[in-house]
Amino acid sequence: MAKIGFIGGGQMAEALVRGILTAKVAKAREIFISEPQKERRDYLKKNYGVIIVSENKEILAKVETVILAVKPQVLAEVLTEIAPAVEERHLIISIAAGIPLSFLESRLPEGTRVIRVMPNTPALVLEGMSVLSPGASATEKDLDQAQQIFSAIGEALCLPEVYLDAVTGLSGSGPAYVFAFIEGLIDAGVRVGLPRPQAEKLVIQTVLGAARLAKETGKDPYQLKAMVTSPGGTTIAGLQKMEKAGFKGVLFEAVEAATRRSQELAKEVK
Repeated sequence: MAKIGFIGGGQMAEALVRGILTAKVAKAREIFISEPQKERRDYLKKNYGVIIVSENKEILAKVETVILAVKPQVLAEVLTEIAPAVEERHLIISIAAGIPLSFLESRLPEGTRVIRVMPNTPALVLEGMSVLSPGASATEKDLDQAQQIFSAIGEALCLPEVYLDAVTGLSGSGPAYVFAFIEGLIDAGVRVGLPRPQAEKLVIQTVLGAARLAKETGKDPYQLKAMVTSPGGTTIAGLQKMEKAGFKGVLFEAVEAATRRSQELAKEVK
C-alpha cells in the first residue's frame, strides 16, 4: 500500500495507526502525521515510530492517501489550507462526524477522490465498526484501499451516504447505549446484594460473551435468547419486566433521536 498520512493525531488516528501497524498494512516509516500539540507529536513518534511533519500541507507532499482525523468544527479551515496542494493522485478520507461528502467535495479541487467514514470508539481496542461511503470520483480501488485500512481496527462495511445518519445513530452512538446498559446491569447486581467489583466483572464478561456468541454462531438473536429462556424460569421472568418497561421502545427512540441529531448537524455545517 502507498504511504498514509494523517492530519490530526487524536485518539482515533492513534487507533488507526496501531491497527495499521498490527495488521502490517503499512510500516511506521510509511505513516506521516501532522498534529498541532507538541506533547501529542512526541508521544506518537516515541510510541509508534511514525514520521511527524510540521504542517498539514507537508502531508500532501509526502503521501497519496490522506486521512482527515480532525474535529468537525475545524475541518473547513483544514480543507481551505490543504486544497491548493491536493492533486489528482490523492485519495482523501474523512472521519469527521456529521460532515457530508458534498461539503468535502465543494472545498477540494473538482474531481478529488473522497471517501467519508463513520468509525466508532471500540476502534480504540481494534474492535471498531466503520462504515465507508464513496464520493462521486472515488473508485473501487479507492474503496478497497480504505476498507483495508479500516478493517485493521475492526470490521468495515461500505454503504451509500444516505445511510450514514442512521449508521451514526446506531453504531456511532451505540457504544454509549451499551455502556449505559452495562452500568445499569452492574447497579442491578449491587441492588440484589452483589459486591460492586464482582458485579462489574460478571456483567462485562456476560456482555462480551453474549456479543461473541452472537457473532460467531451467526444465529438470530431470538434463537440465542431462546437458548437461555426456560419455560417458567428465571430468565422469562426478567424478560417480562423488560417488556413491560418498554425496553425495546427506549432503544428505538434513542437510535431515532441520534439519527435525527446527525441529520441536523449536517444541515448546520457551513
